[in-house]
Amino acid sequence: MTLEIIPSGQACGAEIRGVDLTAPLDAETIADIRAAWLDYQVLSFPDQEMSDADLERFTLYFGPFGDDPFIAPIPGHEHIIAVQRAADETAPIFAESWHTDWSFQPEPPSGTCLFGITIPPQGGDTLFANQYLVLEQMPADLRGKLVGQKAIHSAKNAYAPGGMYGDSDKANGRSMTIIASPEAEAVHLHDIIRVHPETGRESIFGTAGYITGFDGMTLEDGWELLTELYRWQTRPEFQYRQSWQENMLVMWDNRCLLHMATGGYPGHDRLLHRTTIGAA
Repeated sequence: MTLEIIPSGQACGAEIRGVDLTAPLDAETIADIRAAWLDYQVLSFPDQEMSDADLERFTLYFGPFGDDPFIAPIPGHEHIIAVQRAADETAPIFAESWHTDWSFQPEPPSGTCLFGITIPPQGGDTLFANQYLVLEQMPADLRGKLVGQKAIHSAKNAYAPGGMYGDSDKANGRSMTIIASPEAEAVHLHDIIRVHPETGRESIFGTAGYITGFDGMTLEDGWELLTELYRWQTRPEFQYRQSWQENMLVMWDNRCLLHMATGGYPGHDRLLHRTTIGAA
């Protein structure tokens, strides 16, 4: 089986054709997909009528399942969550801010797989920002401030009872089943400049939101540096915009990317199923 790889022409991303993800894949095809994933960071696979079992099988080709601590799984599939929004929903768009999935964990997931089931006729694109390029093109003075720094990661701003998706969010009628918990207050340190374990390339890891500061810095100084970094790492020249179709699978590399959801589809249902690829 020969993959057709169609680069996006943007900062990252490629479309993959010539493969059927509803059937088991041989070792050579899996290796080719992994190589393309590492080269392009974001891969889209259109026209794949995948079942939840297909999604699970595909995920496990690339590592163990990751842990999704604050979102309830769908019935019968403990490693799949539903990313959904009802047509009449008024809650804020889920994940409409730059982040790296579950970077607050001791061993964050290496990747994410997201499969489109119900896709609105417009809106709902996912944005990605290539953090390899962010570091490679970073001004020397900013890089100098970041070298050797350990960032403090925490889910508290999102999933603690007082966070964005905490107690106050329950009154918004959100479709997704989010489980706010005091456990979200936990913190873990990660190097802000990390070496990718498979490519050997350096990139920035994470951004303001799940990153709440820097180890050894005052809150004020840490926020000032985070703000300077955020303005640089989310610039348009580092971005890729992924549009969605029904029966499209998108996988991305959390180790070297940021991503965020977008809205723009009021009056339309939206449903996607998601797995995470755990750290190998």
